[in-house]
Amino acid sequence: MTKMTYLDNAATTPVRPEVKEAIEPLLAETFANPSSNHRYGREARKYVDEAQRRIAEALDASPNQIVFTSGGTEADNLAVLGGAMAAKEKGKPFAVATGTTEHKAVIAAAKQVEVFGGEYFEIGVDENGTVDPDRVADAARKASVVSLMWVNNEVGTIHDIPALAMLCKEQGAAFHTDAVQTVGKVPVSFAHEGLDMLSVAGHKIGAPKGVGALLLRDKGLVSALMHGGSQQHGVRPGTENVAGAVALATAIELAVRDQEENAAKYRKLRDDLEARLLHLIEEVTVVATEGNRAPHISSVAFPGIDPLHLLIHLDKEGIACSSGPACSSGSLKPSHVLEAMGLPESISAHALRFSFYSQNTQADVDHVVQVLPGIVEKLRAAPAGA
Repeated sequence: MTKMTYLDNAATTPVRPEVKEAIEPLLAETFANPSSNHRYGREARKYVDEAQRRIAEALDASPNQIVFTSGGTEADNLAVLGGAMAAKEKGKPFAVATGTTEHKAVIAAAKQVEVFGGEYFEIGVDENGTVDPDRVADAARKASVVSLMWVNNEVGTIHDIPALAMLCKEQGAAFHTDAVQTVGKVPVSFAHEGLDMLSVAGHKIGAPKGVGALLLRDKGLVSALMHGGSQQHGVRPGTENVAGAVALATAIELAVRDQEENAAKYRKLRDDLEARLLHLIEEVTVVATEGNRAPHISSVAFPGIDPLHLLIHLDKEGIACSSGPACSSGSLKPSHVLEAMGLPESISAHALRFSFYSQNTQADVDHVVQVLPGIVEKLRAAPAGA
């Protein structure tokens, strides 16, 4: 039987048993609308309020700063686009600035500001995916909202978010960070001065897909993108997902509790994988090694090989990872993250991402190292176009 090795945890993680146990009763028994005034509704409301309290305690925030969303994408859009709209309503510049290596949810929301007549400023990065603080300060002088990812989802680069947030505050801009890849890997505190908005997503840390949150220092920082009821102060109307809120709270608590231990584990596995691949395979590049990286993500490029072919062969061997580039119909599109870092196409169009979570073991690294060198050798020996 083929050994199964899942190393695509930056895309999504399995649901933790503790999370499943916490939400099972809520799916069957606590079914009422938490906005209803009867006893069933009040019971559901208790769970939502308690989830806010638990998340706030884990992330060093206040319960009234937690706004539940359907995930990281919605939270990012609410922060970037909703933040720009709120600024415009207050007579501030209808303008946002983001890093060039942000998640597409942030970049797409920023481009939507342009569609609506606003301005979008890009903040470039160096070859390790790190922003220059002077560029951030310059962008903050022109934009009302600045969004920079705490941990990059493709290469793992960590930004000094507390320091960058303060730079933006000094220039009068609201600051948002996408912390979807951060919780459970790097210590997170929302209390840092200057940090106004922070996005999290449940399915990156052992909760089901479809729940996330935006932490807001002040709800007046954003304008609602959806309209309807008065739930969550009208910032994000709609009947709250009670089970989802509890799942997110449970997952965040566990991730924060285990962060130090798991980070050491991820780093050991990642470093071992990278060292052995570099030793066993010629012409391999590990991306962003000179920068400050989160421990759970490794971006490895195999020049001259279609990453889609690598993924297919790895999948046949029971190994799941992901490709930085978007591959379709045999054509390669370089990763926008690696391109923004100024890396040549031989790297930006040929990278795989391996990402770790708590269920991974040394046996998973051994499995990859056992089969990947042979796959690379086979593909490089194949005739062009084969």
